[in-house]
Amino acid sequence: MPDADVVVLSRLQFAFTISFHIIFPALTIGLSGFLVLVEAFWLRTGDEAWRRLYQFWVRLFALSFGMGVVSGIVLEYEFGTNWAEFSRIVGPVLGPLMAYEVLTAFFMEAGFLGIMLFGWNKVGPRLHFLATCLVGAGTVVSAFWILSANSWMQTPAGAHFDAAAGHFVPDSWVAVIFNPSFPYRFTHMVAAAYLTSALAIAGISAGYLLAGKHTVLARKSYSIALWAILILAPLQIFLGDQHGLNVLEHQPVKVAAMEANWDRQARAPIIFFAIPDAKNETNHYEISIPGIASLILTHDIDGIVPGLKDVPKQDRPPVGIVFWSFRVMVGLGLLFLLIGAWSAVSRWRGTLETDKWLMRLATLSTPLGLVAILAGWYVAEVGRQPFTVYGHLRTVDSISPVVDVGAVTTSLIVFLIVYGGLFGAYLYYVSKIIRVGPKPLDEYAEPEAIQGARPGLVLPPRKDGEGEVYS
Repeated sequence: MPDADVVVLSRLQFAFTISFHIIFPALTIGLSGFLVLVEAFWLRTGDEAWRRLYQFWVRLFALSFGMGVVSGIVLEYEFGTNWAEFSRIVGPVLGPLMAYEVLTAFFMEAGFLGIMLFGWNKVGPRLHFLATCLVGAGTVVSAFWILSANSWMQTPAGAHFDAAAGHFVPDSWVAVIFNPSFPYRFTHMVAAAYLTSALAIAGISAGYLLAGKHTVLARKSYSIALWAILILAPLQIFLGDQHGLNVLEHQPVKVAAMEANWDRQARAPIIFFAIPDAKNETNHYEISIPGIASLILTHDIDGIVPGLKDVPKQDRPPVGIVFWSFRVMVGLGLLFLLIGAWSAVSRWRGTLETDKWLMRLATLSTPLGLVAILAGWYVAEVGRQPFTVYGHLRTVDSISPVVDVGAVTTSLIVFLIVYGGLFGAYLYYVSKIIRVGPKPLDEYAEPEAIQGARPGLVLPPRKDGEGEVYS
């Protein structure tokens, strides 16, 4: 670890605040898509269960949305307080992108969020559905602009540095927005957000089923979420592979850090475990299989994988953080693939709603999508070091010239305390909403706990005399 100077402390502060913030947009992107689907089912069928399901999950969406807005504002201030030189140098490029995000996404979300949350008895069902769709679209459009700006920092294009002016000048906005890594990073992140929300929905619904609570509604959300995991988990692995090929082309040193590969070599091994030693440029206690890293990274077992020694030490990222974050992300991705495949087998056998082990695994996996997202962002952001704009602007040259260690230390401690309190309050209200659960359906009687459920069990009849068979 480097000495705790103003650069390191500012990086820690920004890493903490953005790690806190990213949890909430990831949830709102996926939950908004789920709400669109649920309301569409309600409009199509008229089944009250879908409306009650919507009204339950929209509360969790609103809470996460509010936390995302509050925590995101702080990041904007940090650009000016801790990273003033960065803001001055890249402002002509990134400033308009951030403004477009506010104008095209945030205003749309804010404008229709009130209708979405409070308009059930004030507007017609189709207008309410339109509001839900626009809020859902707004979350994706917001991700579009944020990922475009961040991707430009990873693979800058469409702008040049004007030495006389001392800042970047855009040459082509199309090239800036659609920079080389943007399509891969945008699709990878949006898919991750939907997958994360699907895991959360599946886990909470599985908890209800195991406890025998709100089972009529929980069966619906559980089934939808597992369908989403079945589709999104393999899709995310494919998108991650394509993104990896792009990183290999444009940021080879990051790839070398991901694999803790010190020497450029063909038939590079895939390393399952190692303790990277940056000082001595080697790995300790390495467990690996030769050739597999080349096969995965280049799709050729004889492919050449770059090494960290290809660049001077001062141009290398912190290897240990990147190496282990990448393994956490990939390992969790394989777990999500297992959950999706398991659910498909259980659905085919007709035991989806009685498979207690799958439900337990889904419950335990509720927060793991967020862990995978954080690990992926650590790979992306720490792997870009020691640059803020890859290959052009170093992190040490991006710091504010008037910020001192004491100020950053004090604000970091304050952030830790305040954010800790906010997150505690968030978890308290989320758990309270989950404990209360959705409003019960008068026309449905809740069956026994899942432990006593059997395929073909007929629920007590509705008030209209109709029965419902579930398996």
